[in-house]
Amino acid sequence: MDAPKTLREAILFFADSENCRKFMVAIRWEDGVVRCPYCDSDAVIYLANAKLYYCKAKHPKQKFSLKVGTIFEDSAIGLEKWLPAYWLLANCKNGISSYELARAIGVTQKSAWFMLHRIRFSMQSVSNRRLGQDGGPTECDETFIGGKPKNMHLRKRKLAKNGNFHIDKPAVFGMLDRETREVRAKVIPDVKRETLQAHILDQVVPGSKVIHDTVNHLQEYVRGEVHTQGIENFWSLLKRTLSGTYVAVEPFHLDRYVVEQVFRFNNRKNKDDYDRFTLAVSQSAGKRLTLAELTGKTPQQRPA
Repeated sequence: MDAPKTLREAILFFADSENCRKFMVAIRWEDGVVRCPYCDSDAVIYLANAKLYYCKAKHPKQKFSLKVGTIFEDSAIGLEKWLPAYWLLANCKNGISSYELARAIGVTQKSAWFMLHRIRFSMQSVSNRRLGQDGGPTECDETFIGGKPKNMHLRKRKLAKNGNFHIDKPAVFGMLDRETREVRAKVIPDVKRETLQAHILDQVVPGSKVIHDTVNHLQEYVRGEVHTQGIENFWSLLKRTLSGTYVAVEPFHLDRYVVEQVFRFNNRKNKDDYDRFTLAVSQSAGKRLTLAELTGKTPQQRPA
């Protein structure tokens, strides 16, 4: 069977453990040579019966699986379930809830929730390419994530009526390169000038044009280069996913949901489902997210 192109084909393809093994080897090592995750030696042999690799170099952990050194490490769930989960999250436009994933692949809801957060964590990539390099302007905008005033506590509802619509709502700052249509977004502690400026200087080419303005649609839709911003499309997708699929997202976890939407948005064109899936899985190596880190019991390590 050739590389899967649909979800049905992916489920059938990865139901075969040998297909999972060959796929992971190709994803992790471009030359197809498996290396020990502990000593980087290529003097390893595959133990077919145990479905493990054995490193001939002398060190405490000579046997290892393809999960070691990836986001899958220490997971009792097999790759035949992990890989379809990656496919679903990378390609479902509005995401997939832990309840839906649990039913789809046959795990508990808690396990599915943990899996999804690990996949989101692996989707985060650090790009050295700054926005605005191709000469186009960069749109900058911030939004606030939270409930509607009518659903708030009476005290907060009164504040909202007085113009404090964003009381206690986490802020997300985003930037969109109009030329490449690439977006960057992350949760920020506040919307002060210094905070926004620091993120712009970090992500945008010095000297390029930055647009951080709005138009009042009651009066106009376009004012020069200022118009209904393209990044508003990203905000729409993000909020639709958060309110429609995930319903209630804790601010502590919000950044990973933003990462998920950024990944799909930046890879929506010129890539089919298989391409997005393989890109997501290729970012799983060298990353780790434990349950203690996920639940805030220990500090979370950011990917290098």
